[in-house]
Amino acid sequence: MLQALAAATVLSLRATPLLAQSATPAPPASSPGGASTGGAPTEAASTEAGAEPSSGDGARVEDAPAAVSEARAGEEENEEALRPRPPPLHVEYAQYGVALTTELNLDAGAACTEKVSGFEPCILGSGGGILIRGGYRSPGPWYFGGSYEFTKMDSSNLYRLGIFQQLRAEMRYLPDLGYRLSPYFSAGLGGVAYGNEWGAETGGAVLTLGAGAELEISRLTVIGLSAGYRPVLLAGWTDTAGYRRRTAIAQFFGLELMIEVRTELGRR
Repeated sequence: MLQALAAATVLSLRATPLLAQSATPAPPASSPGGASTGGAPTEAASTEAGAEPSSGDGARVEDAPAAVSEARAGEEENEEALRPRPPPLHVEYAQYGVALTTELNLDAGAACTEKVSGFEPCILGSGGGILIRGGYRSPGPWYFGGSYEFTKMDSSNLYRLGIFQQLRAEMRYLPDLGYRLSPYFSAGLGGVAYGNEWGAETGGAVLTLGAGAELEISRLTVIGLSAGYRPVLLAGWTDTAGYRRRTAIAQFFGLELMIEVRTELGRR
């Protein structure tokens, strides 16, 4: 009995260290680089391996909105470039001014004829004067207006002051070439009166066809030069010298040197 008890005691004493060793927790497994599988050692291992800290990803996230806004701005610019542009702003004007004029007599017609016997001086020659004009300038290429012109004519001293008056309705067509200097074509129709010292001893009708050019020296001021052909129908009359003048178609070549200003009426 005593021998059996002693053998059991020896076996128990030998088993106690083995149980203590089995109860102790095993150390965590380490990675090949020597870092453990835990959270904190993993971060340390990544830092030791030379990886960028996580703050770099945050910076890239912050840069993303700026890149998106730049892309949107580029798209808006492209859309604006492709979008059709609005037409240029057109303005309506009241246009008026004065001009120096010259009427060159091309043919006086039956108003001045040579007589077989005696001499009958020509009462209708060339002359110069002043023109007053005013009208409406549309947003497009058209001008519509009227003019009054009086010209001191060469009457071979039969009139003390022979005044040739014209009252015309006029129009112009001004093509838009994109320059300050703009050519135009003009036409007009009206009535005339001729006599001594603003009198009206005879009258008739006038037609004018011409062309010219105007130069914008400012947005509201233009100067110009024009020329036109003007046939004039004059009724027969007896002048102050007692000569009988027959109904005639006289022809003139007119020149104008003008200055005109504009007053803005509205925009379209």
